[in-house]
Amino acid sequence: MEDCLFCKIVAGEIPSNKLYEDETLLAFYDIDPQAPVHFLVVPKRHIVSAAALTEDDAALLGHIYAVIAEQCRKLGVAENGYRVVTNVGVDGGQSVQHLHFHVLAGRSLAWPPG
Repeated sequence: MEDCLFCKIVAGEIPSNKLYEDETLLAFYDIDPQAPVHFLVVPKRHIVSAAALTEDDAALLGHIYAVIAEQCRKLGVAENGYRVVTNVGVDGGQSVQHLHFHVLAGRSLAWPPG
């Protein structure tokens, strides 16, 4: 999608502080971190939100969560825990219309989040 912020980041048109990249995913640090560790994981293929996922995306989702777990181990936050969040739609707090997962760690995270 030509006007999508995350598609532009994936394409290298907008710089990011990359944490991980492969043929299907890009993970990069959030520019406005809400925890000591805060990174995003986005599929390179444009998917509007989790509401657009189908059974055909099961392998992609498994890969996303495996990459999140691997990166959290590498960053040393897996043992104490982390939070994975994906927002859907305006009321869900989705500000970029491209499926993405926030990974937050490095501090105690309250519940409910607000």
